[in-house]
Amino acid sequence: MSSNPQVLIAGAGPVGMTLANELARHGVSVRIVDKSAARTDKSKALVLWSRSLELFDDAGYAADFASSGMIAHGAQISTGKEIVARVSLDTIDSRFPYALMIAQSETERVLEEKLAARGVKVERTVELTSFQDDGRRVSATLRRADGTTETVTADWLAGCDGAHSTVRHTLGMAFEGSTMQSDWVLADGHIAGIEPKDRIHIFWHRDGILAFFPIVGDRYRVIADLGPAEGDGQGSGQGSDHRADPTMAEVEALLDGRGTPGVKFANPVWLASFRINERKVKDYRKGRVFLAGDAAHIHSPAGGQGMNTGMQDAFNLAWKLAMVIGGRAAPALLDSYSPERSAVGDRVLRNAGRVTDAAIVRNPVIQDLRNTVVRFAAGFPLIQHKIADMLAELDIGYPQSRLSVTGHHFPQGPKVGERWPKPLQAGSRAAKFTAIGPAEIVNAIAAKFPSLVVAEPESTADHALRLIRPDGYVGFAGTAADHHRAEAYLITLAA
Repeated sequence: MSSNPQVLIAGAGPVGMTLANELARHGVSVRIVDKSAARTDKSKALVLWSRSLELFDDAGYAADFASSGMIAHGAQISTGKEIVARVSLDTIDSRFPYALMIAQSETERVLEEKLAARGVKVERTVELTSFQDDGRRVSATLRRADGTTETVTADWLAGCDGAHSTVRHTLGMAFEGSTMQSDWVLADGHIAGIEPKDRIHIFWHRDGILAFFPIVGDRYRVIADLGPAEGDGQGSGQGSDHRADPTMAEVEALLDGRGTPGVKFANPVWLASFRINERKVKDYRKGRVFLAGDAAHIHSPAGGQGMNTGMQDAFNLAWKLAMVIGGRAAPALLDSYSPERSAVGDRVLRNAGRVTDAAIVRNPVIQDLRNTVVRFAAGFPLIQHKIADMLAELDIGYPQSRLSVTGHHFPQGPKVGERWPKPLQAGSRAAKFTAIGPAEIVNAIAAKFPSLVVAEPESTADHALRLIRPDGYVGFAGTAADHHRAEAYLITLAA
């Protein structure tokens, strides 16, 4: 491990370790530091959605998570007396038509073990305290638990250091948004009486929401809102107005009042109260410094997409850094990171906020109207499919990106900027674009741009030609007759 790496990563949560794994996989030297003494022992972010699993699969290690989680086939919303809606993931167009329920502690364990196998050790009780970007490199000061310091020089710095990010604060970036003025409780423990077990269960009760998220076996995460908060709290957990963590009796009372009869909670692993913050930076990059994950965006846990969105930040950034550091692509490629991921962050923030607002309404008339509308809409397969794709993050794309270019004639299938549903292990492994189309055309493109492209011949009736990015999104789409445009596209990327 180089003391002065090509990329220094601050923060060794799921996002930081995903970025470190991807960079190391592509031969980039990294150091990753975290001020915590150990990875989390809490369940925290609970789900790996289909899109994240596809990306890990293309990278070659999705299976490493499977043994530590359980498959959830969808979600069920009820009032406690009747079913309002069911959302199934079984029919989505993915290699992973389900949600993998896995405690964040296990996700971090898998990622850290994978990093260690690549020869990268997470440096714990090491805090990034300051840095300077001179336009050519970043000089950072690291402080260890014993008070000693070290100055590290890196080509690039990635701030994956959470909602209270030192990197973001040092950059002076505004974390715009607000704290929802409502109190919530979380209870992680063992549940009896919930069926079916392979579903997320959401109860829309008159008094508020009660949600059950399976973890593994009979262990569940329970979340409930308690209505308007007292005081400003600001979600920090520090002020005197911060609600005390719930007791077992309070959790049991919520289950008795809002759930179905017979649901029992026991052996708590974690009891906590919290408030929801919805905040985001405008730009994910400044000079040679990038932000990813909670350092760039935090939002309602509705939909469980925070960690997944951060991991996908990391996948987006990693292949671009690998290409630029390897001298295969021009530095301008990195300019696409912030616009692409910031737009996704805006969307996730907006969707999570809407779902939360709908779930916590207290007016009985509005509740009945909500239930009627959702029940009606869920009866349409097209709407069911759209909801499932949104949850699984399969509908995320980059149609407005400067990396999304269309040829003269547009073939059937995924459009530019949209996700490519098939495995791309060769392209992902090499951090290269995959040229898919007639053999003669794609082999010629790969021969002309060997450092940027791998060929995957595929014959179709419409003679489609596509260039698929290393992160599985369509960069160029046209027909075989548009191969000169495809080559022009690659020329704009090349170093």
